[in-house]
Amino acid sequence: MEGCNTAVWKSIIDRYYTEDKLRDILVGHSRQVADMALAIASGQQLDIPRDNIETAAMLHDIGIIATHAPGICCFGTQPYLMHGSIGATMLREAGAPDWACDVAERHTGAGLLRNDIIAAGLPDPGHDLLPRTVLERLICYADKFFSKTHIGAPAKPIERVRASIAKFGAEALARFDALHAEFGGVLNL
Repeated sequence: MEGCNTAVWKSIIDRYYTEDKLRDILVGHSRQVADMALAIASGQQLDIPRDNIETAAMLHDIGIIATHAPGICCFGTQPYLMHGSIGATMLREAGAPDWACDVAERHTGAGLLRNDIIAAGLPDPGHDLLPRTVLERLICYADKFFSKTHIGAPAKPIERVRASIAKFGAEALARFDALHAEFGGVLNL
């Protein structure tokens, strides 16, 4: 499963999601993230297989199904902030490659610090959940421009994304700004 193709990521989504509104939200949002990530990768000539970018983008939010976020049809019991860790576990169970699991686990916000997770009263992951690889950072970055409540809407303007991230503190904003410096020049966001 090293370089996953469309059939592979679709089969993983099929394993956990039925044909319903939540699946439409997941797939619609993830497609927007994938398209932006692919455009950035092409513009910057990143040395990452296109199939890996698409797979990582299409599976990065798979864990939302277990969270409680009724505004996006998620009626699980876990806090939404946990969807990355939950998704990584789901992907491991489905036999997804480690790189796809790592993207799911580390894409939330502009990355999450262990201390912030603990301070929020959430389970201690034992380490920071910061995107490390170019693929992880790329998906983390592209994800910030698309809402799950307005599927199909254009990418959010950079000022709106920065304002959203700034709510989580100066460190989070600095991490996002570093992602923007790495990837933002290609699309003139």
